[in-house]
Amino acid sequence: MTRFVVATLGMVVLLALAMGLGGHWPLLALLYITVITYFLDKITALAAPDKPDAEFPAGDGLATFLGLVHFPLLFGGVWALAAGDQNTTNKVMIFIALSLFLGQVGNSNAHELIHRAARPLRRLGVAVYATILFGFHASAHLHVHHVHAATEHDPNSARLGQSFYAFAPRAWWGALQLGFLAETKRYKGGWHPYMTYALWALFALCLSFALAGPGGILALIGLSLYAQMQLLLSDYVQHYGLRRKRTDTRLEPVGPEHSWNAPNPFSSALMLNAPRHSDHHAHPTRPYPGLELDRAAMPILPHSLPVMAVVALVPPVWRRIMDKRARVWANPRP
Repeated sequence: MTRFVVATLGMVVLLALAMGLGGHWPLLALLYITVITYFLDKITALAAPDKPDAEFPAGDGLATFLGLVHFPLLFGGVWALAAGDQNTTNKVMIFIALSLFLGQVGNSNAHELIHRAARPLRRLGVAVYATILFGFHASAHLHVHHVHAATEHDPNSARLGQSFYAFAPRAWWGALQLGFLAETKRYKGGWHPYMTYALWALFALCLSFALAGPGGILALIGLSLYAQMQLLLSDYVQHYGLRRKRTDTRLEPVGPEHSWNAPNPFSSALMLNAPRHSDHHAHPTRPYPGLELDRAAMPILPHSLPVMAVVALVPPVWRRIMDKRARVWANPRP
């Protein structure tokens, strides 16, 4: 559990210092979530066991803290970008570092929270997503993605050969629509969850305006779009080219072979084990410290999830690396 605390809270502290003090802190925050994470992933001594002990911590304390600290970081970032007195270079670094944090750490934590059984934790996860103007993801992820993952019915499962640029608008719009339809079937009348998402989004926009005027709204939208892109990149990478097979008239269940995984130690700790994606689909309510890896049965990415997300932005390079690997897993396993 210590590695999750150190990795995530280290970034929280650096972001707070960057927004509050400026100086060299914005550069350190940006380096931490990019270059430093890349090199720490190379240190095998940091690796966690593939199969944690049966008794693992639930991680609720860290998940709750990260969920709560999301709000001062997000709106502190809005103020720093739109009303603060830092120079342009520092603002650019704060924008990138904070957006990466929101998309990689904040998203992974909100994802963890919406899967928890406790209602306060689920509501906290929804609030995190909704304040980056992506509340509908909470519905689409639970009621569309987990049902239809690795099939053509899931907009967040990229097909073989599809570029990220073709995938992203389809995934965003498809999640918005299908999440709404799924929730409408579940709530026949009464308070619709999408109303909650809209109210949280309105709150975020109004608070941003109060903090920094029209520039605050632009800052919030910019941070949100960049964070949403990080989330869509994770979905793209983690299911690219993998498909469940149809047996007679039924689809096979979601198995370990239907998600890409990454064992890299530091980025996995920073992202609360989100790269152990196959086990999450097999056990959606299993807390992140207990997620397991089976390197023989699960597709493994050639590099860490953040690195592969960058590669995905260059479709020819992405396809050269990933298509042959996806085809291996598309064939029947012996």
